[in-house]
Amino acid sequence: MPLNIFQDKDGLPRIILTEPKGSSAEVLLYGGQIISWKNHRKEELLFMSSKANKKQHKAIRGGISACLARFGDLSSLEQHGFARNRMWSLDRDPSPLPPLDNQSSVDLILKSTEVDLKTPCSFEFRLRISLNAGKLILIPRVRNTANKAFSFSFTLCNYLSVSDISEVRIEGLETLDYFDNLLNRSRFTEQADALTFDGEWYGIPGVRRPRLSLIWEMMITRS
Repeated sequence: MPLNIFQDKDGLPRIILTEPKGSSAEVLLYGGQIISWKNHRKEELLFMSSKANKKQHKAIRGGISACLARFGDLSSLEQHGFARNRMWSLDRDPSPLPPLDNQSSVDLILKSTEVDLKTPCSFEFRLRISLNAGKLILIPRVRNTANKAFSFSFTLCNYLSVSDISEVRIEGLETLDYFDNLLNRSRFTEQADALTFDGEWYGIPGVRRPRLSLIWEMMITRS
């Protein structure tokens, strides 16, 4: 399907994806960030903070953002990395991926520049965002363009719109060690088979598990 690209009121290039069933998604080239995902009933599924700043060089709070080359603020690099604070480009030569019927997609690319020289890597970061009925699929790929290996962390930080947090359950995190950012980064081990919430919660994992492929963060707040 052809891409619908326009400049929004903040002067940022915006891409709108639609599919025949009626769902839609909006993507900014700034940060490669998804700022809207609506189902076929036009209900917004992502949370965008009323304090979200859409000016360049500032991270946008909400939606789905890509955090590379680190996550959190536990090293000397930018908090949550630099990918979310850079202007991405449309990928004119994307890697071939299996097509899906009635799928609307966009391929984005971010290349390292002189601005990123303090980062010990040279890379190409590609992100395919695909919209289908009832699905939003993100496929990230990082390519090392240097002559030496480097390590990095990556996550897709999701802000989901939830009407009642008491109805939210997250399963599969038992025995995971994490730091609680609301308690001076005290370390805890999750014991329950399902994580539930009755207020604000902000946890960052401290130890990678062999079967945990993505670093996760979940922040529930009212602002």
